[in-house]
Amino acid sequence: MKMLARKLLLAGCCALPLLSAGTAQADKVKICVWDIAGNAGPAMQAMREWQIAAMEWGVDAELLPHTNEGIAAEELKSGQCDATLMTGIRARLFNRYSGTLDSIGSVPDNDHLRILLQVLAHPQSADKMTQGPFTVMGIAPAGAAYIFVNDREINTLAKAAGKKVAVLEYDPTQAQMVAQIGATPVASDITNFSTRFNNGQVDVIGAPLAAYGALELYRGLTPNGAIINYPLMQITLQLVANSNRFSADAMQKSREYFYNNFDHVLEQLNREASHVDPKWMQDIPESDKQEYEILMQEARVQLREQGHYDADMLTLQRRIRCRIDGGRSECTNPVE
Repeated sequence: MKMLARKLLLAGCCALPLLSAGTAQADKVKICVWDIAGNAGPAMQAMREWQIAAMEWGVDAELLPHTNEGIAAEELKSGQCDATLMTGIRARLFNRYSGTLDSIGSVPDNDHLRILLQVLAHPQSADKMTQGPFTVMGIAPAGAAYIFVNDREINTLAKAAGKKVAVLEYDPTQAQMVAQIGATPVASDITNFSTRFNNGQVDVIGAPLAAYGALELYRGLTPNGAIINYPLMQITLQLVANSNRFSADAMQKSREYFYNNFDHVLEQLNREASHVDPKWMQDIPESDKQEYEILMQEARVQLREQGHYDADMLTLQRRIRCRIDGGRSECTNPVE
């Protein structure tokens, strides 16, 4: 049970003091909660705390656990659920602006992410949170994604050529980027990518450090694997709702609630990441990091032009990077 409870700590968020009451809802709403561990998992526990807080905003919510994220998302589309907690990558299918939070190389660390989520939780960003019939009513950090390899010799992009890389089957951007470096994308989902790595069916995966113990990724790393000590992206969890089922006031209060939990979530993620044996961490030269930054920027621009990434979000992320480090070359010669 303890191992199961870990499996979605990368997705967790916890309660803070209740916010003031908002406009009452007309009836009970159904919230699909994606949690690999099911009803006993940490995401469900976190959403139970949200459920209590939501009563103060006039939201009477029923929580429905789902271990399959794809089904949970489809039930939001079909109207079986009024809101669904899902990864930011899948949330891009509902809101390209918020979904671009999880774009490659755009958010270097938690300091950048904190500012981003503060901006998105502000009432002035409310319009951006709605796209079509759906509104994002909460965003939580889920940890930075690192590259796990089963052979520590795969420490450059060139050496990844010909290797099998697990990619999320519903996100075409991942398969495209993997193919561009000469590697073979293997369509996977969140329920099986770790098993494929642990069984040697794929050579490379991307995952947060918090997943190391929960998904037993040390099995795939043994005996000569490594975790490349360079985060590629920040993963988020997003609560996406059918806009017609919640008041604007309740959705705003929910976004503020999620942001107010930021530090507590990081504490949980850091506790899980501390289980990673340092022997697996492999540093790369600074020159390689600079090369990767350029390549990731080029990938973001390409994916923006293809309509996968939102241009406004990429610009906001670039401005925050320059606010924290004004010496970056992109600050004087911006392309995003």
